[in-house]
Amino acid sequence: MANDSTDELTSEETPEAEPIYETLTYLDKTEQNQRLAVEELINTETSYVQNLQLCISDIRNHLQKKQLPEIDLEGLFSNIDDVLHISRRFLKGLEAAMNQEHEQLYRISTLFQELKEEMENTYKIYCGDYDQALLLLEIYRNEPRLQKEIVDTLTVTVPHIGASDLSFFLVMPVQRVTKYPLLLQKILENTPVSDSAYGALQAAAAAMTDVNANINEYKRRKEVANKYNKPGYLTLRERLARLNPHSIAKKTTRLSRLFMQEAGIVPKTKDKEFDTLEEKFQELSSAVADLKENVASFLSNTEVFLSYKPHENELGTEGGTIQQYCQLAGKLHSTIFAEFRRRLENLVYLPLVNLSETLKGPQKLIKKRLDKQLDYEEFEEKRNETGSVTYEEEAAMNTYLAINSLLVSELPVFNQVARQWLGHILRTFVALLRDLAKQVLQEAEREATQLPHRHLPAPDFGKMVKDSLSQAEAQLYSYCKKFETVMPSSVAEQPLSPAEERKVHLLMSKHGPEKLYQVTSNTSGSKNMDLVLQRGQIVALLHDRDTKGNTNRWLVDSGGPRGYVSPGKLQPYHLVQNPKPRMQVSVPGGSGEQMHHPYNLPQAPSPALHFRTQALHVVAGYPFAARSSHEVSLQAGEPVTVLEPHDKKGCTEWSLVEVNGQKGYVPSSYLVTVPIPEPPGWGSPAWPYPAPQT
Repeated sequence: MANDSTDELTSEETPEAEPIYETLTYLDKTEQNQRLAVEELINTETSYVQNLQLCISDIRNHLQKKQLPEIDLEGLFSNIDDVLHISRRFLKGLEAAMNQEHEQLYRISTLFQELKEEMENTYKIYCGDYDQALLLLEIYRNEPRLQKEIVDTLTVTVPHIGASDLSFFLVMPVQRVTKYPLLLQKILENTPVSDSAYGALQAAAAAMTDVNANINEYKRRKEVANKYNKPGYLTLRERLARLNPHSIAKKTTRLSRLFMQEAGIVPKTKDKEFDTLEEKFQELSSAVADLKENVASFLSNTEVFLSYKPHENELGTEGGTIQQYCQLAGKLHSTIFAEFRRRLENLVYLPLVNLSETLKGPQKLIKKRLDKQLDYEEFEEKRNETGSVTYEEEAAMNTYLAINSLLVSELPVFNQVARQWLGHILRTFVALLRDLAKQVLQEAEREATQLPHRHLPAPDFGKMVKDSLSQAEAQLYSYCKKFETVMPSSVAEQPLSPAEERKVHLLMSKHGPEKLYQVTSNTSGSKNMDLVLQRGQIVALLHDRDTKGNTNRWLVDSGGPRGYVSPGKLQPYHLVQNPKPRMQVSVPGGSGEQMHHPYNLPQAPSPALHFRTQALHVVAGYPFAARSSHEVSLQAGEPVTVLEPHDKKGCTEWSLVEVNGQKGYVPSSYLVTVPIPEPPGWGSPAWPYPAPQT
């Protein structure tokens, strides 16, 4: 019985031992698969980092040493250095986690979550540039010489891998970042739900899935942006060829909605975040454009300065300090100033040009965003009314959202980088000016030590300076006399033709004489609404700046078209009458000096001298409307009595006159002198001019 019961007990317990064995076997297999999955993550990461190091230290450096300007290494490898840096940190963290057996899975999960944002930002840039790198490789394959150089580099640097194309290495970061969620999922599948690291592994897998989703979304946005940001310029013929009924209807709808928004008929979508970013971008663009224009003018003026070399001319003097001046000026022109101009162009102007070109891409994208925003608002309104939109309309709405999201995420970075770029250019400009001043000062001080009068006492030095200035003044006067005989008269001294005088009178009556300017040299417009004017032409100033507030472009009226001109090519104009007998009036003053009035009056003869001449009197040459109680109105041809040929401050631009019993100030340029007609047979009476009171 005992044996029977024992056998019976054994027979009953034996079947229960089989499930326990199966459970233990299952747990051992799951744990083994988990360990294999972790090892796969670490081993593949190690191999990946080694291949990245080969790609950078061997392949790229070998191509750099070949110095092939046709191969764009930056376009091919993008930010692969950043990818290698983050991968090394990640691998180091994985190796450290392997040493902590009980918290291994938790450490791995935490490492993924800690590096999530940095991985996303790094791989986003590389994956976004990957398609462009493939296009470059395709171009190089069609060039046998370049393709041979690339293949030779692979053969020399990585012969053990057997790669026949550079794309074998370039695709590795793209493949690696997409494999992280799969590796984590494999570890998660072999981890019991009861494990303490299960929740952390789930969060890590979800984080890397989000990273890949965000990278794909970034690539989609960038593809949309590249579609509307292609380089090149379309001619008018090409633009007309692209017009069709659909595009015309689309543009008409946009324009109509824009007008309704401006009129307040329909609401306008407001995006404060984007509006703030765009405002900063537009301010930056304006600053770069103005600085580029000013530096270009500075370079042009420097060229003009270097073109004049007075030290190479015969100055008509011998010996002394003149020889030292010529040596100093020659050295400055040939070395210091020429080197400054070269450095200014290479280190300041060309970077400004590149920065200006870089700004065109975001500018075009911002403009396209406005067009797509109008479409989005139109279709959104339709969906709210009807409940649905077509597939094409849905795609257009998504395009706007993609462009807007890309600009909101990228404009802050772009603005920051562009500001840093601009700041570096400005600091370079200041440094160049400082170096120039330092070099010129050093050369001047070196020459000053060789001057014979460097040890003279102050009184003797002052006397020497006065004597030298007197001698120079006499020489300059002699030179000026010679120039007057060979040089043509200045623009202001040349009388106008009758047709030009009529136009000047018209401009004066419309704008006033104080607004008249004369063109000193021919102008050729380089911007929109710039005028083409000839030397000597008269214009009237309308506004001393353009619509953007640029004071280097004045809005003028040329008597026909209106437009902009540089103020540097204008000078104030005072009407020059056709040649007539011209005299000056002497006005008594406390200092005994004569004040010359711009209009014609007979000169005061000495008290004892009486002579006979044709009688003259002052009349109003042009009508003038008084603007205050201190002024008096004039009618053209009206006789005027000049009381004082200046105002209370002595300015001769205004004269105190009496007209019809009223006294007041009028512009002096409005007054002219005309002869008094004499009856036949009469002669001009003797005119005794009162002597000045002493």
